[in-house]
Parts: sequence; C-alpha cells; structure tokens
Amino acid sequence: MAKGFDCAAPLTKTLAKKLGEGGYEFACRYLVPSGWKRLTKSEAAAISAGGLQIVSVFEMTANRALGGRAAGLTDGAAAAQTALAVGQPAGSRIYFAVDFDASAKQMDTIIQYLKAAGEAARNFRTGVYGSAAVVEAAMAAKACTGFWQTYAWSKGRKAEGIHIYQYDNGPKGLGQPIYGVNVDLNQSSGDVGWWNTLTTIQQPDGWAGEVNDYMLNKEDANKIIAFIQAAYMAAGSAESRTEFHRLADELRKASGQAVDGEK
Repeated sequence: MAKGFDCAAPLTKTLAKKLGEGGYEFACRYLVPSGWKRLTKSEAAAISAGGLQIVSVFEMTANRALGGRAAGLTDGAAAAQTALAVGQPAGSRIYFAVDFDASAKQMDTIIQYLKAAGEAARNFRTGVYGSAAVVEAAMAAKACTGFWQTYAWSKGRKAEGIHIYQYDNGPKGLGQPIYGVNVDLNQSSGDVGWWNTLTTIQQPDGWAGEVNDYMLNKEDANKIIAFIQAAYMAAGSAESRTEFHRLADELRKASGQAVDGEK
C-alpha cells in the first residue's frame, strides 16, 4: 500500500518534498486545460523533483460524464493533449472523474462517456474516479483499466480490484489541512498508472496502445473539433476560448491537417 493524497491547490517542490518526508508517495492533481487548479508543466517538474509520483485526473465539472459519448470524445482528446503539454509520458494513466452520486439509470451514459474518453486519449491508459457503484459498473463494462474509488456515496462498500481508495475528505468534505494545504487522503495498490517527469514509463504487459506522431485520423479529429468548437462558443472567458482554440489546432496537427492561419 502506498500513501497519497489529492488536492486542488498547486504544489511547490518544497511542499512536495515535505509531504514525501511525511510518508506520502503520490499526489493526485487536476489535468485540465485551464483554471486555477490545473496541473502545469512547471508544477509537474516541481512535484517530481520533490520526490512524489503524480496521478492525473481530468474533471471539468462534477457531472460532465452525463454528456455521454460526445463529452467523452471531447474530454479524452483534451486530456491527452494537456497531458503531453505538461510532460506526462504516454502509457501512463488519466483518470476521468464522476464526482457525484450517480444513479443506476445514469450508468449507461457514464459508461459511454468513459469508453469514448479512452478512444480519444489513445496514447494513454484511462481510468475512472467515482463511487463503488460507478467503479463496479465501469469494471463490468470494461470501460477503462484504472479504478479509483471514493468512500463518498459508496454506502460503506469498498469495491474489489480498485487501484486507489480515497478514504478521507476531511471535515465537511473540505479536505484535511496538512502543511498548509487541504488534501483528501488516499491509498493505492496495484498498477495505479502514476508518473513523474524524471522516469520513463514501462508499458504494462498486454497494453495495445501505440505512441505515434499522428494518433488520430482526419475524420475522427474533425468530429472532436466540432465538439470543441461548441465548447468554444459557450466559453465564459477569453482564457478558455484561447485554450479551446489551441486544443483544436493540436488535433488538426495530430491528424496531419493545417492549423488555422496555415495554407
């Protein structure tokens, strides 16, 4: 068992080292294109230099998985491009969050989301964060290969075969204050899929993923770009619109197409 935590606050090398000295081995951080809680390339380097492993989790909104396949394709592509931008090595894992008390009626839609995210994030293995019911449904459907369960909404149950267990969210769900930062406490077992910027990921036995310069065909890329364009139109800030535009251009590059402004 390895001891770890997840948090929204960015970490410094000094803080990562202090947490490592306190017995923690991994930090779960948000792999998202924009926003204050996002993992950056410089932070990933700082966490790695501080001696911790990194677990990547993609979460734009708590109930994003209810967007089904369309949302999964968009998020999977965005997660993969963001992962490459921060230095996450191909073959490691990205967890997609189902951060609410999902009902049985919602599971089919959630499974569609997870499978689509895995299709779009082709250079990475994928996992799910959620309740025992969500994790078990994802296992049964073979929607992903990584399973991170939270005790929240799990009604005292702990699923078999999980890779990470989040067992403490602190007082009122606001996290435990450790060294000045609020964290949720986790423990891991098995093939978590963590990474850092100082080591090369060894591909697990049986993993069929490939690392290619162009990982999407043109047709698939353009379908995902259409979803990103819809998000661009709905974006509430110039920063978000700029990031959606960048992601669309990265997808054009990944499928061998010219980016905006090129002939």
